[in-house]
Amino acid sequence: MNKLELKEFLDEKVIQYNNQDFIDSDPVQIPHLFSQKEDIEIAGFLSATIAWGNRKMIIKNSHQMMDLMGNTPYDFVMSHTDDDLIRLEDFVHRTFNGKDFSGFIKGLQHIYKNHGGLEAVFAKHQEKDSLQKSIHEFKKIFFEIDHLPRTQKHISDPLNNSAAKRINMYLRWMVRQDTKGVDLGIWKTISPALLSCPLDVHSGNVARKLGILTRKQNDGKALNELDLKLRKMDPLDPVKYDFALFGLGVFEGF
Repeated sequence: MNKLELKEFLDEKVIQYNNQDFIDSDPVQIPHLFSQKEDIEIAGFLSATIAWGNRKMIIKNSHQMMDLMGNTPYDFVMSHTDDDLIRLEDFVHRTFNGKDFSGFIKGLQHIYKNHGGLEAVFAKHQEKDSLQKSIHEFKKIFFEIDHLPRTQKHISDPLNNSAAKRINMYLRWMVRQDTKGVDLGIWKTISPALLSCPLDVHSGNVARKLGILTRKQNDGKALNELDLKLRKMDPLDPVKYDFALFGLGVFEGF
């Protein structure tokens, strides 16, 4: 395929997968449960944090997280007691356990009490062509308070050459705005043009087969390479192609 044919092919796949049906099998359904901005962004952040492994298990455990917070995530974050955190102790999703969950609740409270909330932190540190420094700065702020060292591994740092798949996916959910109703687009202070593709094994393998990614590792350098190609195809909404790459990999075995 030449460049035009490739773009047309991927545009068709975006239309095929970027629709309401996608929500039913994706953890993006968790923030869709809520209507208040802070509930949406906290629910999205926590469910994106555990979004690795089996998708059904991710969704099941994300629902459990919401249940443990009484399905009022913002109120729980801001008003929890030590006794409330005790009931999180038995939670586990792969290597993310109850102690990590409690640490994240405290980190989120710190973000909202002292830094104006999640959107404010990410918006403050955005650069003109990327949000990867925003993620780096967010991680520093999130862990300013006392925390277990083990919990830090659950937020990736792109400036350490990580593709930061889960947090880039979260930013897609919060920032990207279209008429299809999958991504929530509730953050208005960050441009969708700055978003990076949530690069994982599926999207990476498809991108390599299509010739838009040459680097073999799914790391920060690969993400930068892929971002540059996708931004040439659509400078205003480059991560819409995540739907095409992910759909081709997961649903079509491309």
